[in-house]
This record gives sequence, C-alpha cells and structure tokens, in this order.
Amino acid sequence: QVQLVESGGGLVQAGGSLRLSCAASRSLFSINAMGWYRQAPGKQRELVVGITGGGSTRYADSVKGRFTISSDTAKNTVYLQMNSLTPEDTAVYYCKATVVISTPPYEYDYWGQGTQVTVSS
Repeated sequence: QVQLVESGGGLVQAGGSLRLSCAASRSLFSINAMGWYRQAPGKQRELVVGITGGGSTRYADSVKGRFTISSDTAKNTVYLQMNSLTPEDTAVYYCKATVVISTPPYEYDYWGQGTQVTVSS
C-alpha cells in the first residue's frame, strides 16, 4: 500500500508558477514509478509527467520546457515545478505511484486525492 498526499495547488495568474508536492507513505526506492496527472472539467485524465525508479522521465508535449519533476528521497516526496502557467493548465492534479511485484506479476497503481490548480487570464 502507498498513501499519497498532494499539496501546493492554488490560484495563480497566467505566467506565474506553482510547485506541487506529493508525499508518499513509503520510501520512493520501493516504488517503481511515479507520475503527475491532471484532469480538467469535462476532459479525461491525462499524463503530465512520469518518472521511473531509474530516473527516466516522460513529459506531455504541452508542458515540456515549462514543468519539471523532481524528488527528495529523504522526504519520500515528488515535486512538480510548474512555470509559465496558462489557463489551459487549469485542472485537478493527481499524483500516482506504481508498484510492480514479480510473483505473481502485477502492477498496483495508487492515487492521491488531487489538488486544484487554477490559472486566471
């Protein structure tokens, strides 16, 4: 089991920045991958950025060059630095952790409760 708690959302003007945090209940070294997703009203949840245990990242095209994922293993926390925000970034942002077990082979996904990001024009 992994509990995830997001924080850092809020209201910001276009062009501004926010940093989201996702605190995990266990060591990041025991988690195979983590990611940030977002869901805007009336839209499907989409991947913003994912990071594997090896440090490989995958960003959505819409956020490349503006958003950066990082982690602090001492705090079991993953961050999402969001710069140059636009109204199109308005959404509920969710943190996800994936734990893979080998016997039997299975992937478990755990989600946080989400944090609202609103960007005003």
